[in-house]
Amino acid sequence: MLSFATAWGQCDGVRYRYRVFDQIQVDYGVIYGGNVGASGAMEELDMDVYRPVGDDVSDRPVVILAHGGFFLAGSNDGTDVVPLCEDLARMGYVAASISYRLGVDDFFDLSTSLQEAVFRGVHDAKAAVRFFRRSHTEEGNPWGIDPDRIVLGGSSAGGFIALHAAYVDNLGEVPDGIDLTQPGLGGGIEGLSGNPGYSSAVLSVMNISGALGSATWLEAGDAPVVSTHGTSDTTVPFGTGMVQLLGFDVIEVDGSWPVHLQASAEGVVNSLTVFEGAGHVPHMDDPWYYDWNLSALMSFTSQQVCPSYPPVANNYDVDAPPVGCLGDVTVDGWVAVADLLVMLAEFGCQQDCVVDVNGDGAVTVSDILMILGLFGTHCF
Repeated sequence: MLSFATAWGQCDGVRYRYRVFDQIQVDYGVIYGGNVGASGAMEELDMDVYRPVGDDVSDRPVVILAHGGFFLAGSNDGTDVVPLCEDLARMGYVAASISYRLGVDDFFDLSTSLQEAVFRGVHDAKAAVRFFRRSHTEEGNPWGIDPDRIVLGGSSAGGFIALHAAYVDNLGEVPDGIDLTQPGLGGGIEGLSGNPGYSSAVLSVMNISGALGSATWLEAGDAPVVSTHGTSDTTVPFGTGMVQLLGFDVIEVDGSWPVHLQASAEGVVNSLTVFEGAGHVPHMDDPWYYDWNLSALMSFTSQQVCPSYPPVANNYDVDAPPVGCLGDVTVDGWVAVADLLVMLAEFGCQQDCVVDVNGDGAVTVSDILMILGLFGTHCF
């Protein structure tokens, strides 16, 4: 759960929702694990880590993204994930684009091979989540992250990985044809891709044009989920239908629409943005869809990492943060409980006080009375 100290220092109504940093830095090729791939050979797993330049916050939320490519192609420098990672870093997140094991081992049984590829990706993604927690505990937190605020997401095949990692949480949900004793698939739900001993749980899920083997795997108490999906997607169905490769049906899955119907039925917090008439992963080719995709994902995710944030439209302008007003300490557009809590935490401050509402150089009872008088004000 987000601590009050963290909320006070970070959840200002702007960070994690708007692009506020001009420059970012990227650490390429960070090794986070390894495992046996579809070919039977050992594979090293790496990620590229994106961070804002000039940021002094040391407990930032992390968003881990997995690229698309039908588990046959793609990489962590793909155009479906790199622009998102760059913009997430500009918003103040630590973002990581991960590689994962690609390939299928039997084209004559593509359905089973695809499911195996999904679970290899799940094991790798879980190892990436554990990597950040291990680095926080054992290596002095080199990335400046909050281990309690890790979000997992992905595009297309990466969306499959994120959804399955979050919602396949017991062996009974593993399809019968998947043999988890095979090399590269061992280790049960968690897998053997690295960083054992740490939790792979995530705060929430970001799904771009992905699907679940069965929406029924999503149950009450599971992690919140936000998705974007085109209704005319002929690769991964928006509803229940067949995944297609080169025009051939591979396997039936539940796309974003049934996943979110199930989430709502189970009381899981969720948001689905529907791109009416759009095809597969439209944000890769169209700047308009990219902007909408980014704002839809972050309107939801920013509330997960900062629960005090008020709702915002799923197509808001990520470059137009609210300006705030007198008493709106958190700059979220309202004078509300969050502002009063920040003031109480700084009560007694005598110099350079953030919440010195009346400008007399200290935070005193008069400031509290003033903010109570403004309580409920909408600033814009």
